[in-house]
Amino acid sequence: MAPRLIDDTSDLTTGTTSGTSVTCCSGSSGWLDRDAADALAARLGAAADPVRLQVLSIIAHAPGGEVCACDFVDPLGKSQPTISHHLKVLAEAGLIEGDKRGRWIWYRLGPSAVDDLAGSLGAIVESSAASA
Repeated sequence: MAPRLIDDTSDLTTGTTSGTSVTCCSGSSGWLDRDAADALAARLGAAADPVRLQVLSIIAHAPGGEVCACDFVDPLGKSQPTISHHLKVLAEAGLIEGDKRGRWIWYRLGPSAVDDLAGSLGAIVESSAASA
């Protein structure tokens, strides 16, 4: 999900749209709107933890692309409740998905979740470079 960029010329001091130019000295005319920024920040926040980055890496490198929740304990050296917390945060951010099979949940990356996250950051940079 690429971020939505505001692409109008607004008076940044009053918040009004002039339709011509920005009165601020920066001359910025395209930026991430607040809703898109909040959503992106939540996803980045979920990933911005060393244990969660390890979880994403383990899943990404797993044969078949899925990992049982029980298989994170030994490589990460964390307790099952701690692993469950990290998996929940990643799932709520849409970065991973899980399916319950028997008494365990098997996790996989969300559909293009990591690519979408990287693409969102890339779109911000591309927008910045295009306006320079």
